[in-house]
Parts: sequence; C-alpha cells; structure tokens
Amino acid sequence: MSSRVCIAGVDTTKLPKLTNADMVELMKKIKKGDEKAREYFVVANLRLVLSVVHRFGARGDRADDMFQVGCVGLMKAIDNFDESLNVKFSTYAVPMIIGEIKRYLRDNNSVRVSRSLRDVAYKALQAKEELSKKSIKEPSVDEISDVIKIPSSTITFALDAISDTVSLSEPVYTDGSDTIHLLDQIADTKHTDENIYENISIKDAIKTLSDREREILLMRYYIGKTQTEVSEEIGISQAQVSRLEKNALKVIKEFLV
Repeated sequence: MSSRVCIAGVDTTKLPKLTNADMVELMKKIKKGDEKAREYFVVANLRLVLSVVHRFGARGDRADDMFQVGCVGLMKAIDNFDESLNVKFSTYAVPMIIGEIKRYLRDNNSVRVSRSLRDVAYKALQAKEELSKKSIKEPSVDEISDVIKIPSSTITFALDAISDTVSLSEPVYTDGSDTIHLLDQIADTKHTDENIYENISIKDAIKTLSDREREILLMRYYIGKTQTEVSEEIGISQAQVSRLEKNALKVIKEFLV
C-alpha cells in the first residue's frame, strides 16, 4: 500500500494495467465508436495523467484540479490519436496533457507570470525529473542549467514564479495546544531596536528645523516634488530651496552621529 495514491477521488491501486497490445486493440474499438472501450481506456491511463501532475510539483486541492484538467487533455489525446503515426499513445498524449495543465495554470494563477518564464520553469522541472532518475541525490540548479542551457539565475526566478503562494497564517507546527504559524518564523528586519532608535532620532532632528525647512523636506522626500516645483509652490528661488534643503539634511545627519 506504500505506492497507493488518492487524487481527485481516484485510488491508483485499483486502476487497470494495459499492455501495449491491449492498448492497440482498445484503440481500434474506440475508433469504431465503442464507448465502453473508450471509458476503460481513459481509466487505464489515469496513471499517465498523475505522472504529469507530479512534474508540476502540485499539492492539495491544486493537485486535484490539475489532475482533472489533465484528464481533459487525456480525452482529447484519445479522440485525436492517429494510429498511423506509429508512436506509442503515451508519447502522443503527454504533450497534450501538459498543454491543458499549462493553460489552466496560466488562466487561474492570481499572480500573472509570462509564458516564456513558465516555459523555462517547466523545462527545468522536466530536466530535474530526468536527472533524478540517474542519481540518488536531487540535482542542483547548476546541473539543471547545464542540461537546458539556461542561466541558473533565470531558472531559480522561474521556479519561484510558478510556486504556490502560502498564507502567513499557515500553521507549521503544533503540539496540541500552541500553534506556530509561518508568520512567527519570519524575522522582522524593519522594526528592530536599532531602526526604532534611529527613527526617534530623526524625529527629534526634524523638530529642530525651521517650518520652511520641514516643509521643503516634506515636499521633496514625501510627496516627491522637484526643487523647481517646490520653489514655484512656496514662492522662493530654486537656489534658495537647494540651500535650505542641504542645510536641513546636514542638521539631521549631524544629529544622528
């Protein structure tokens, strides 16, 4: 039972297994309009859909959705398969299943990721799977980069782009009483003691400035106006604005030393 997988209500241990000869015979019946043969053929190839879903590293409900979308690709492959191509059905079906899942991900992702970036990510996942079959250790990004000839930095960025978003409220550990959430594991680099003291010092320094100097700093660094815009608004020359601004920044800098 260690190989048992349940996804979208399907128990893979109960799926039928077909030889290549069986598949050829069933396909002939399907082409003649045998619906029972078609239904049996679909069920027997659900493992193929599952193997494609695993390539995308899907989990939970997302895996179930991708599985169902993959089944649509499987049925399209069955309906369009041409026996005269002289290729195995799986060879023909896998690209169609992948295509359906890619379209689903592209259309249902809350964060829009470019198609080219997704293509890089999927190439990297496929290369990773192939390399994993040849070695007991997980391949590094550099090894994947050597295979698909794409910079490792681009691969890392692409894989991050298609990864599932996680809520900061996601529980990561519980002992039955207290639960630790993801937010508890993230360091706060903004509200450190050092930053708090620095902010207090800046506020104290600003209090020592004149009203006009405070007004200029507000317009320049909070609102984002240029010195020319500031000079026109408060009715002094740009040179005066520049001088007052430099003096105010000097006072704040000396206050922090």
